[in-house]
Amino acid sequence: MGTGAARKKIVLCGVLVVTAAALPLVITSSYQMHLVIMTCINIMLGLSFSLLYSSGLLTMAGAAFWAIGAYSSAVLVLKGGLSFWLALPASGFAAALAGLVLGSVVVKVPGVGFLIKTLVLAMIVPEVFGYFEFFGGWAGILGIPGPDPIGPLVFVKKTPYYYLALGLLLLNILAFQALYTSRVGRAWSAIRLNPSLAETLGINLYGYRMLAFVVSSASAGVVGSLYAHYFQTLEPGMFSAFKAILIQIYSILGGLGFYIFGPVVGAAIMTFVPEMLRISKEIEPIITGLVLILVVIFLPGGILSIPDRLRSFRSSVTDHAKPDGLVAPTGTREG
Repeated sequence: MGTGAARKKIVLCGVLVVTAAALPLVITSSYQMHLVIMTCINIMLGLSFSLLYSSGLLTMAGAAFWAIGAYSSAVLVLKGGLSFWLALPASGFAAALAGLVLGSVVVKVPGVGFLIKTLVLAMIVPEVFGYFEFFGGWAGILGIPGPDPIGPLVFVKKTPYYYLALGLLLLNILAFQALYTSRVGRAWSAIRLNPSLAETLGINLYGYRMLAFVVSSASAGVVGSLYAHYFQTLEPGMFSAFKAILIQIYSILGGLGFYIFGPVVGAAIMTFVPEMLRISKEIEPIITGLVLILVVIFLPGGILSIPDRLRSFRSSVTDHAKPDGLVAPTGTREG
């Protein structure tokens, strides 16, 4: 990337950050602010999926580690007496530890086998939390306290939660972007493009995939902590297998090739559009499935690929419009 392009990208990111920080000055509705907070949460979940996809793995376990982080944080605060600010990183560590243990089994078989095993995890984990009374059973956990005040932020209204969610989102983006541009990210890219060739180059497929699985799990766990203390109640149905599918759609809709901006666009659309259309919970899975099918068929590269497709279409139209006499025969040389 040239210096000018890099400068433009930095300026654009700066404008987006400033705009995001100023949103509470524009949005006065508590309900709309709730949607913005949920968008931040969903973006982070989509980012965790994209990170694992960057190593060539398609997962259905995002909601499972999201649940592990949420329940870990709630238990640590309610039964362990920890502050939210200690429970937040601890929930990420708990999800990472679970990812390390479970990943040692599921990561060994990539491809369809991995996808099926992670789907089983997505179905089992909510059942486990529902079965044990220690986690509140099927009735769930009530009365989870909000975060302790920090500086001017007192977590009573929506605005402090928004700034907390925005801060975590920015940290996720910076950390993931640093990984993607590092040696680790290049190894993940090589594995995704051609695992056999990557292995012949000395890249440890299992090791790098495990690293991606653990980092993705930790990220989802931290989001779970925020989610638990924002809603202040948990029940296993919040983390169903359908939620795991939604996490995939956030990245697929935006564009799997866009590891950062893909989840941003996809999560924003999938958070706001159903609410604006007032889609019932019974119809939502049908609409979501239809959207996914249409995107895969007509926009396999996601919404962010539309400019490239338009340029390609315009180029093909221009080439066909040229008179045959103006196109030099292949292999000819002038003079």
